[in-house]
Amino acid sequence: MSSPSDPVKVKKSMNNALKFYIDGQWTDALSGNTLEVIDPSTEQAFINIAVGNTADVDKAVAAAAKAFPAFSVTSVGERLALLKEILRVYNLRYEDLAKTVSQEMGAPLHFARDAQIWSGRTHLESTISALEKFQFSESHGSTRVVREAIGVCALITPWNWPLNQIVCKVAPAIAAGCTVVLKPSEIAPLTGIIFAEILHEAGVPAGVFNLLNGTGPDVGQHMASHPKVDMVSFTGSTRAGIMVAKAAADTVKRVAQELGGKSANILLEDADFDVAVAKGVQGCFSNSGQSCDAPTRMLVPASQHARALQIARQTAEQMVTGSPLEASTNLGPVISEAQFAKIQGLIAIGIEEGATLVTGGLGRPDGLEKGYYVRPTVFGNVTAQMTIAREEIFGPVLAIIPYDSEEQAIEIANDTVYGLAAYVQSSDIQHARAVAGRMRAGSVYLNYPSWDTFAPFGGYKQSGNGREYAGWGIHDFLEIKGVVGWGN
Repeated sequence: MSSPSDPVKVKKSMNNALKFYIDGQWTDALSGNTLEVIDPSTEQAFINIAVGNTADVDKAVAAAAKAFPAFSVTSVGERLALLKEILRVYNLRYEDLAKTVSQEMGAPLHFARDAQIWSGRTHLESTISALEKFQFSESHGSTRVVREAIGVCALITPWNWPLNQIVCKVAPAIAAGCTVVLKPSEIAPLTGIIFAEILHEAGVPAGVFNLLNGTGPDVGQHMASHPKVDMVSFTGSTRAGIMVAKAAADTVKRVAQELGGKSANILLEDADFDVAVAKGVQGCFSNSGQSCDAPTRMLVPASQHARALQIARQTAEQMVTGSPLEASTNLGPVISEAQFAKIQGLIAIGIEEGATLVTGGLGRPDGLEKGYYVRPTVFGNVTAQMTIAREEIFGPVLAIIPYDSEEQAIEIANDTVYGLAAYVQSSDIQHARAVAGRMRAGSVYLNYPSWDTFAPFGGYKQSGNGREYAGWGIHDFLEIKGVVGWGN
């Protein structure tokens, strides 16, 4: 048996970059088009991928539709066995995945292993555990309520947590008995290709899982509007999510969305500020700030503002930005030239609008002439109406906002179009719970808890709809049927 880092398997993935996985086999793209993948740490292209068109989408959807009738009636035991085999093969390819995600999105290699690829494995384990306990039918008086696979699902996933989001969609879809067409981000597509190899090796029946690459306008929109697609599950920006929902509307298909965020981190008067500020900075900057639920707005009592800025500056300046291959690196580059330019523009706006630049700022960190590296940046004296307090920056930029009262802090925290996550820090758990109850967000994290992959994940307001993770994710891929008179 091959080892997890078998170079033959890595090479195989590179060969499959110019193919799509449709109906159980690797096949040439009908479009004949290719796209360069850029290493964000060097700004150089390192591989080409095939990118599809509407004909490729039609082919993949047809394969999924053909496979659905048989797969949807497989037993829970059969689907459990399949997911467990996927997990086994995933672990064999663990190192391949870590090295690939590190190169394609610039994640430090240790972070790729311990967070990016770990999350995919953990979500597989959580979905398996949830499926073992899941109830697909129950009686309500004389009516039998049955939960059935919704059908063919179009899955569109982002570049910032590629394996996390792929597994959060594919695993529950399979658990529910659905068939899928996956389009990973064309910016970071190679982990998706390896994942397709994993599913093939695990013996996923032909047509149950299909993968193609392409842009949102050329492929994603056609997937969302396709009449034979029963559901779209999309993770990405709110702007793109709105376009997907509009494309899906004409066929009245279900749309699950996990979109943007501008999450508030409220440090209450009774918080341990040395710990709370430092962990808040680290949480904001993790993954180079490229997480939709990052705590990007830190709300602190006005009396503690100066102290918070000092702790934040010290914490930020201890973080090492550099090559993903260096063991000492905390922050790699951001994903692309366009993202780098957007972040630089928002940092400039923060300065122009009068926020206090505590550390970081414009340009690359000293000594880094190439790569999309951003200075870890902290702003203080931010007001709730400043651009950097309202727009999702998606980079290592923290806005610290002073507040005069707890009531004002809650009001500021909720004064956003987003509602993905919120954070509350207090030495009194009852106090933290009371404030959590007033947060308009899909997830509220008290005192920086460990990642819980059994908790529901999703947002209020323009952060989306639907929920992911474990049993919550399985629910999203099911229709509900009432068989009336069952008990008569």
